[in-house]
Amino acid sequence: MSAVFAVKRLTEPSLHTWRAASIELRTEPLFVLTDNNQMKKPNVLLITSDQQHWYTLGVQNPEISTPNLDRLAQRGTLFTRAYCPNPTCTPTRASIITGQYPSQHGAWSLGTKLPEDSQTVGEIYRKNGYRTGLIGKAHFHPLLSSDDHESLESYPLLHDLDYWRKNTGPWYGFDHIELARNHTDEAHVGQHYAIWMEEKGLKNWRDYFQIDNKPPQEHTWTIPEEFHYNTWIAERSNAMLERCAENDEPFFLWSSFFDPHPSYLVPEPWDKMYDPDKITVPQGQAGEHEKNPPHFQLTQQNPPPDRSVYEAYNESGYATHGMHSHLQDRASLAKDVAIYYGMVSCMDKYIGQILDKLDDLGLADNTLIVFTSDHGHYYGHHDLIAKGPFHYEDGIRVPFIASLPGTIPEGRRSDDLVSLVDLAPTFLSQCQIDAPPTMSGIDQTKVFAGQEKPSRDHVIVEMRHQPTAMHLKTYINQRYKLSVYFNQDYGEMFDLEEDPGEFNNLWDSLEHQALKQELLLKFLHAEMGKEPLWMPRIAHA
Repeated sequence: MSAVFAVKRLTEPSLHTWRAASIELRTEPLFVLTDNNQMKKPNVLLITSDQQHWYTLGVQNPEISTPNLDRLAQRGTLFTRAYCPNPTCTPTRASIITGQYPSQHGAWSLGTKLPEDSQTVGEIYRKNGYRTGLIGKAHFHPLLSSDDHESLESYPLLHDLDYWRKNTGPWYGFDHIELARNHTDEAHVGQHYAIWMEEKGLKNWRDYFQIDNKPPQEHTWTIPEEFHYNTWIAERSNAMLERCAENDEPFFLWSSFFDPHPSYLVPEPWDKMYDPDKITVPQGQAGEHEKNPPHFQLTQQNPPPDRSVYEAYNESGYATHGMHSHLQDRASLAKDVAIYYGMVSCMDKYIGQILDKLDDLGLADNTLIVFTSDHGHYYGHHDLIAKGPFHYEDGIRVPFIASLPGTIPEGRRSDDLVSLVDLAPTFLSQCQIDAPPTMSGIDQTKVFAGQEKPSRDHVIVEMRHQPTAMHLKTYINQRYKLSVYFNQDYGEMFDLEEDPGEFNNLWDSLEHQALKQELLLKFLHAEMGKEPLWMPRIAHA
């Protein structure tokens, strides 16, 4: 058994020596010293959900049960003001591994692709002796049409299991990948998940998915839980943890879950876990969208009286997410919310299996664990459903828990601002690896440890679904939020202290024009400040 000691790095950047520090005063990122005094590099485990509202954790919301995420929060710090850099999947996921904003790394929207030569956090870890892995959803490639095979997430390649048996990495900095693409019973199931189902004995796995024009299922997914992708992700993540423990390798592992992203579908018994009549269904306020940009009003029309308004948001034949009617009766929405909660609780069970494996292998004390989601979700908030070009807190805030025993305070809640673009540089810093100057995110290591004031006074969220039709950016500080639309006079401004529900858009309020000008200037400064200076200056001329 290895003896564990805290170690603290000398502050002088030119020194590479280390000294012992008090076990009680673990004030900087830790390495573990083994009995022969060799430094053991800390591990990093990133666990993500997909499209999970920030308030769907039992530790915050008594209507939902997430015992395993709750115990992770008790072992670490719950950050209540964490934000995604973009409220859609591909841009944010690319930001997580590059430490850059979508406008910088290039995967600016769904249907775009992160360039394969992008510098990623996994690549840096590999160069520093880490084993890197990604199990679950990636979505760094676009899903293209069936006659274009450029993407690994396109048909028919998704279903070519012989191809995927041979393709397990390296990929985007990950030594080992096991991927899938579908949400619930979607037709684009395949890749390593389908291989696993076959190996587990489910030869007829196609019967449970919308392949061969089978209709979608509703609420109750007939697939047995033992073949659900939650089971697959937990099992394969644990297999990598066991391999790293056996080989005494430090690791960076991303366990990437698909739920609770709609459609609203979950196996028994989770489909009956929540009573639709006993859960709170959010809703908007009458007339709240009258002060908002025109696309908000469009969501409350069925059908929209002027189709040209709708078509303006769908350039080049590609629809913009959310640009449709969001009207839904409360009874059917309550059933959807009950299933959404069931999806979260089912996922929590399998996250617990990964956490248990870390404990069983003796890895937990030397592993930084972060749980978060790629973006939020609307299930009635502001009378909206799912996602779209709306930067309310419900769509851009994410659940966020960070844990590292002895370094990150236990059972703490923090309202410090955090962005998912900060993950890559923070992970590297925690392992005493310098982040490259290409990364725009901020090192949050000391903030995680509760050692200093917030390192951020703002966050920025981007949205660009089409080249010109829907392009907005949002600036958020501790109190205010400002959203600006490209080439438009309209916008949004909310006082999150006086109006936490974001029902009163102050953009056109005459008494708030001075505040708007002040926030616009701060927004400009924030945009200038996030430009990466990748090339160091090496000469005067």
